[in-house]
Amino acid sequence: MKVLDVLGVRVEMPTNQPIVLLRERDGERYLPIWIGAAEATAIAYAQQGVVPPRPLTHDLLRNVIDELGHELTRVRIVALKDGVFHAVLDLDGGAEAGGTDIESRSSDAIALALRAGAEIVAEDDLLDEAGVEMNETEDDEVEKFKEFLDQVSADDFDTETETGP
Repeated sequence: MKVLDVLGVRVEMPTNQPIVLLRERDGERYLPIWIGAAEATAIAYAQQGVVPPRPLTHDLLRNVIDELGHELTRVRIVALKDGVFHAVLDLDGGAEAGGTDIESRSSDAIALALRAGAEIVAEDDLLDEAGVEMNETEDDEVEKFKEFLDQVSADDFDTETETGP
């Protein structure tokens, strides 16, 4: 398993599709995952330390896990099937350690991991299949991406208008 760091989210042009970019901590591979606008907002909020006045879904799930006396110890990005990434939430060390494994969408798992301070990992085989290695000129693009992330706000991903109390 390789530990991944979340570099951030952005909107991919021209499709206006949000993307979260993960990077192998001790390597050169990047893992781009296309996600929904709501999940992009949730990830951006977590990275920016934004605390909404009412808990969002990922905040609620973290609160439920905590209040039930459990801990999200790790998120595993486990598969790419038909262009969709799949993840597993390891509660209390995961099934191998006597805890629980819960299937998840990768975007939800990442948003939850950021809130819980849980490690995000992926198998080498998955990184070999879906990861992207960047050469020096592409590293410049990554730096531009990081600069973009410094300028973007979670509100940039808000595509729906909330109604109700």
